[in-house]
Amino acid sequence: MTGDDQVTGTGAVPGPGRVPGPGRVPVADLDRATAATAATLLRPACGSARWIGRLVSGRPYGTVPALVAASDATIAALGWPDIEQALAAHPRIGDRAESEGAGGDTQAAWSRQEQSGARDAPADVQAGLRAGNAAYEERFGHVFLICATGMSAASMLAALQARLGHDPAREREVVRDELTKIVRLRLGKTFA
Repeated sequence: MTGDDQVTGTGAVPGPGRVPGPGRVPVADLDRATAATAATLLRPACGSARWIGRLVSGRPYGTVPALVAASDATIAALGWPDIEQALAAHPRIGDRAESEGAGGDTQAAWSRQEQSGARDAPADVQAGLRAGNAAYEERFGHVFLICATGMSAASMLAALQARLGHDPAREREVVRDELTKIVRLRLGKTFA
């Protein structure tokens, strides 16, 4: 890494006045990173190439709240194909996340952590999630997305069943909102 592409939250020594949280990267490092490094840092938070590109080109942010605000605005402006690209990076609720590509290990670990409420669910709830996932994907053509952090498997299943009653336009709004929540959490895990 060059001097102006040094990322302190991933093992490099922080410079004066920069003390990131454990494993977190100062936003200042994102701001001055090369485009390729910035994209690598952002990718685990959202799998949409357009989202990544817009956030990389929108730098500098200076603070996590400014970065999150830019992310929120970008997600709100994404076309549906870009949202579908982001959805492709998310496993089904109850499935084990696999790591793929740059940032995949981080994404997979976060998905497992975020969905931890489904891991030890009773067999009937797990069966309900499997059946619900299949029905949802048949109805809407994409994975069921929910910000599952802190939710029990039964709550996830209830939300899935309720959302099966949505019309496609309403469900797209809900998916965009859920994606926004997930990306906010992941940006907070990545940057300080």
